Amino acid sequence: MKKVIVIGCPGSGKSTFSKRLKEITNLPLYHLDMLYHYEDGSHITREEFKDKLRVIFKDDEWILDGNYQGTLEFRIRECDTIFLLDYPMEVCVKGAEDRVGIKKDDIPWFEETLNEDFKKRIMKFSEECLPEIYGLIDKYKEEKEIIIFKTRKEADDYLKELEKNYE
Repeated sequence: MKKVIVIGCPGSGKSTFSKRLKEITNLPLYHLDMLYHYEDGSHITREEFKDKLRVIFKDDEWILDGNYQGTLEFRIRECDTIFLLDYPMEVCVKGAEDRVGIKKDDIPWFEETLNEDFKKRIMKFSEECLPEIYGLIDKYKEEKEIIIFKTRKEADDYLKELEKNYE
């Protein structure tokens, strides 16, 4: 596990999982929201985004935290390990609601409220995004280590076990 992507629905806890994974493995961590967005919520072009990812791909070790379907296969081709946080929609909505009003270091803006469009994206994630994600996972399953969590407890237990192996 040297080149890792952490994917899943917004609000699933990708950044929290990634930060804990970084603490255990000491792999460099990059938050896709920080690479793609400016503080005002605007963003760079898709090609500029891919250029930033190409620079990271030159390194031997990294964790990329974020879903970004438009570059998902691009990142899957480069990684050796995929973590998918496939949690129920209610868990993800609550996760997004719980971070409102908290300054975070993994997004360049401050969320004062939960944007209604963003909440709708979370609610539609399972039907609109998961089929493509699982299709790509199936396509690359022979080449990649793939770990899928269905609950936060599964992810926490995995990290606790991993931590024992790194001590």
